[in-house]
Amino acid sequence: MPTNNTSKEQKKNTEDQLLKKVGKREVRKLKARREPMRNVLWSGLYMTGVVGWLVSLPTVIGALIGKWLDNLLPERFSWTLTLLLVGLVVGCANAWYWLKKESKYD
Repeated sequence: MPTNNTSKEQKKNTEDQLLKKVGKREVRKLKARREPMRNVLWSGLYMTGVVGWLVSLPTVIGALIGKWLDNLLPERFSWTLTLLLVGLVVGCANAWYWLKKESKYD
């Protein structure tokens, strides 16, 4: 008997979760239908801005640290160029992770 009750409770919990998920999506769709152009415009501008900062900030920080290291520790290679490229790779990876996380639905 206990397994039958727990099975019913699990099924009810699963149904409740599904209803909540569908409800959230429907509310989001209704909001988007009210002002479709505005949502697309602001969403695109928002994403462009965030991705720009996510890529440019680590790149500039890497270049600045590299310039400082070039003055402090002169080497045969350029610290500035090396850390600029490292910052660029870190920024691109950060932006990719953020976009992947943002593209998932609740």
